[in-house]
Amino acid sequence: MIDFDVVIIGGGPAGMAAALSAIKQDVSVLLIERDKRLGGVLQQCVHNGFGLHYFNEELTGTEYAERFEQSVLSSSVKVMLDSFVIDIKADKTLTVMSAEEGIVHISAKSIVLAMGCRERPAGAIAIAGDRPCGVWTAGFAQKLCNIKGKLVGKRIVILGSGDIGLIMARRMTYSGAKVLMVCEIMPYSGGLKRNIVQCLEDNDIPLYLSTTITDIVGKKRVEGVHIAQVDSKMNVIESTKRYIECDSVLLSIGLIPENELIRDIGVEMSRITQGAVVDETRQTSISGIYSCGNVLHVHDLVDNVSREGELAGYHAALYAKSSEPLGNKKYKVIASEGVRYALPQLINAENIVGDGSGTVKLFFRVGGVYSNSAVVVKCEGREILRRPKPVFSPGEMESVVLKTKDITGDIYIGIENLPHN
Repeated sequence: MIDFDVVIIGGGPAGMAAALSAIKQDVSVLLIERDKRLGGVLQQCVHNGFGLHYFNEELTGTEYAERFEQSVLSSSVKVMLDSFVIDIKADKTLTVMSAEEGIVHISAKSIVLAMGCRERPAGAIAIAGDRPCGVWTAGFAQKLCNIKGKLVGKRIVILGSGDIGLIMARRMTYSGAKVLMVCEIMPYSGGLKRNIVQCLEDNDIPLYLSTTITDIVGKKRVEGVHIAQVDSKMNVIESTKRYIECDSVLLSIGLIPENELIRDIGVEMSRITQGAVVDETRQTSISGIYSCGNVLHVHDLVDNVSREGELAGYHAALYAKSSEPLGNKKYKVIASEGVRYALPQLINAENIVGDGSGTVKLFFRVGGVYSNSAVVVKCEGREILRRPKPVFSPGEMESVVLKTKDITGDIYIGIENLPHN
């Protein structure tokens, strides 16, 4: 059995940030990554738009990852690459399968979960038709294009308007393919506004909302798809069906946090985010186990992933040195009208741990598009924050900063329409 103070699972942006934050607290840190190199999905993100908030400059995903990778490798963090965690126990012991070291048993004082997420596959939405060559998840198509140098098709239809789908519409266009359209079953896009503009509008790629692929045509290779509009109950409107000739379909239909490792050890999970329920330190319902990044909830900016990793790594290191939980009494953060979920879901009652400035930051996503509205936060019936905004959209992660002195009970966060002048 090998002992470490802090063990971090996942060497993507959240895991690397957590490791660098933890090691500053003079504890022993082990970072475990299943790939042969640190960086996670950023290794295949050759487009720019990263680092504007964290580094105050625009970087590609690979540049962003390399900065963190070099910092980790030059630190005293122990790194295990090409290694899989195959089991975690509630007492914070882990079993790791390593290509270099074989089966390794590790004991930790605290654990940071930073495993990221995986793409939802075609089977998750049960599109009718055969399963010919040419049906790809958008992330795998990105890997084939950016790392392997392979073009997945010449005439492409994309289903889903999440950020990876929007980015791949632009990437396929730049690679010489014709992206015919992006179809989105919801009445709004699931991606950032900047990606809609830069990836679709700037390249004259149409976005069809309330539209889905009803079936895929082709035996050995995709020959085309049938698309149709849907009503408010997601039922296909038969009269709108039409056939689109194409040779490839890219699916950008959502991400699933990789939480299989902790489902059997008693960690409380959120049905909405599919990640753990955490407090403001990112500690889960099991003392000493923390969660951060896309394994906790799907972010839209990697800068926020890194900040959250730093937060989790810092508190995991403090716990490793003291092994004292913050307390059992916690206030709930409750998503109300218009808000799909808010995170953290809990705030420590006896000793609210903020960022050192007497504040706590809440992240939230709305459940629809709201215009001329305001986010309103209430505590024990008192309104403690109101922030108007022209548009709230599900594709944009929102945040509010609360003063810890105002938090004296459960928090309710919701959206209210503003009166028209």
